[in-house]
Amino acid sequence: MTTTTIDHAENVEKGSSLWHDAWLRLRKNRMAMGGLIFFTAITLLCFLGPLVLRLPDPNALDLEARLQSPSAQHLLGTDHLGRDMLARVLDGGQISLLVGLVTTVMVVIIGVLYGAISGYAGGRTDATMMRLVDVLYALPFLVIAILFSLWVESHVGTLTAWIMETTNSERDRVFRITSLLPVFIAITALAWLTMARIVRAQVIGLRHREFVEAARSLGLGHTRILFRHILPNSLGPVIIYATLTVPAVMLFEAVLSFLSLGVQPPNSSWGILIKEGADRMDVTPALLLWPALFFSSTLLALNFLGDGLRDALDPQSSKD
Repeated sequence: MTTTTIDHAENVEKGSSLWHDAWLRLRKNRMAMGGLIFFTAITLLCFLGPLVLRLPDPNALDLEARLQSPSAQHLLGTDHLGRDMLARVLDGGQISLLVGLVTTVMVVIIGVLYGAISGYAGGRTDATMMRLVDVLYALPFLVIAILFSLWVESHVGTLTAWIMETTNSERDRVFRITSLLPVFIAITALAWLTMARIVRAQVIGLRHREFVEAARSLGLGHTRILFRHILPNSLGPVIIYATLTVPAVMLFEAVLSFLSLGVQPPNSSWGILIKEGADRMDVTPALLLWPALFFSSTLLALNFLGDGLRDALDPQSSKD
């Protein structure tokens, strides 16, 4: 009897979690995995490439080497001021990726907290919070982003000086980070609204489920129920939208930089490089080709990854 029981226990198939099943479905999606691998490679190339390849300073001018063709010394050639194009593209990629990732983290934090509280509270609190979201949705996104950018930019100099005095750091290093604050705040100002709506809808659908009622019957507080039981079960849509938010933020940063309202010199981004290339595309199309190729391929990879995550985390697909 004991032997039969042991054999039966060994033959019982082990359970599989939702995340493990989603990973298995994602691995089968070649386009999504290709997007993940490509995005990882681009990120490593932008942040580690300048060190490994020992590229020159992306802002170093060499007027005697202007508009050179690709060579062993300059793999992608030089621009109209003699700056190495590969160094410029990778340096611009660092800024664009940093803006996309950091802003998305801020959007997720604000949107998840706001939407979760609204959906869980319900009643008048939910109605009031969602009416505020509706009002903000009615505002012109680009105009508000520009106003926020200009308002924050006026305080960047003061913040830079304070950090320099506090940390005894060089101005260029400090300004490289502080000059991005207007872009972070300008895009985050309204980009969290959709995330808040998504999370609110998920929380409303889960707050009366059996496991939540069981947690209430055990005397658990509202904060613990919301953050330990409800939000973990809402991560699927959050991850999907966050993945799709990164390319959207990078694209909007490129628009702001194209209008000279985004990343400020001496920093560069793919948006700034595309603007510089577009101004000279009739003479030197390569100045537009390289940053546009890196930028568009990265956005495409992220979109493929986001679509793959949506299919992998869709509860309906697990029934197929």
